[in-house]
Amino acid sequence: MKRGPKSLPLFDRAGEIICGVDEAGRGPLAGPVFAAAVVLDPTRPIEGLRDSKKLTAARRESLAEAIRRDALAWSVAQCCEEEIDRLNILHATMLAMRRAIEGLRHAPTLALIDGNRCPVASVRCEAIVGGDDLVAEISAASILAKTARDAALEALHLDYPQYGFNQHKGYPTALHLERLRMHGVSPVHRRSYAPVRLLLEKEGA
Repeated sequence: MKRGPKSLPLFDRAGEIICGVDEAGRGPLAGPVFAAAVVLDPTRPIEGLRDSKKLTAARRESLAEAIRRDALAWSVAQCCEEEIDRLNILHATMLAMRRAIEGLRHAPTLALIDGNRCPVASVRCEAIVGGDDLVAEISAASILAKTARDAALEALHLDYPQYGFNQHKGYPTALHLERLRMHGVSPVHRRSYAPVRLLLEKEGA
């Protein structure tokens, strides 16, 4: 029987307060990149936590509600399209992660980061490759980041319905690329990303 991610104790032998951190939205051509940080409550375990990409949308929403209700602390932050274009996506992602950590109402002493890079933060950080499916705190962060970004793209769809953001969430699908060619670049597209940049160059913008 496959086990879910291991929940690290809130206080380990060194007295650490641990938060998990993950991002959502590095690959899309439009919209902000989001990051979340979560400190779980060991007295209120949340069943079913895992990498958000391996969950259905309905299950993600259900777990996100449980995380917001039962976690000791949680925070969601973002970097906008302009920041992504100015800083590049890696640095924008790291900045969003730092903002998420700093937004926690209970300050952690150790942040476990999904991936192989850590943001510059006021607390000690450790990177864990594949952490979103290994560590419950990171799984919880991945769920909050993903659901927050999906909600943001649903909202952008109301402002820019011609692009179909509610269907592809900004990722470079065939539908998105077709709509981009048809309607041009919107204010929420990432101008530094190749498909958008090339279209702007073609239009002489």
